[in-house]
Amino acid sequence: MDWVVGVNHFIEGFGIHVPHHKIVPTTDLNATLGMSFSVLLLVFFYSFKVKGFGGFMHELVSAPFGAKWYLAPFNLILNIIEYVAKGVSLGMRLFGNMYAGELIFLLIALLGSMWTFNFDLYMLGFVGNVLAGSAWAIFHILVILLQAFIFMMLTLVYIGQAHSHH
Repeated sequence: MDWVVGVNHFIEGFGIHVPHHKIVPTTDLNATLGMSFSVLLLVFFYSFKVKGFGGFMHELVSAPFGAKWYLAPFNLILNIIEYVAKGVSLGMRLFGNMYAGELIFLLIALLGSMWTFNFDLYMLGFVGNVLAGSAWAIFHILVILLQAFIFMMLTLVYIGQAHSHH
């Protein structure tokens, strides 16, 4: 990751500024919410494709309480809340886990800076940084793969729900 920062500083030497550059793009809430709302657009697309406009609108006003006309406003409100919650929770889940991982990397890096302050425990900071940094790097790779898998599986579940008829 340090080489990316070095390349950015090199490019800035030529007068090209890269604002708001993040090493891990999913630690930016805009990226994760953009991905989750694109999944939501796919859900709407497949709902219209499979059920048609009338079938989709019927499902909006009849699920989950049934096709009684006096329950239609409640069904519509609950379905709108459901779609917004799907989009927001999908993006926030990915953002929160990736951002927390980056913060732990920063805390481990600060642990390593303890040895420069001439404390009596300077070796503890250096060794702690190397050991904790190595262990967290390996664990974080697994976390990244797991979060990608969860995002993909939830996307497939949401698109599968768009294909089903209630």
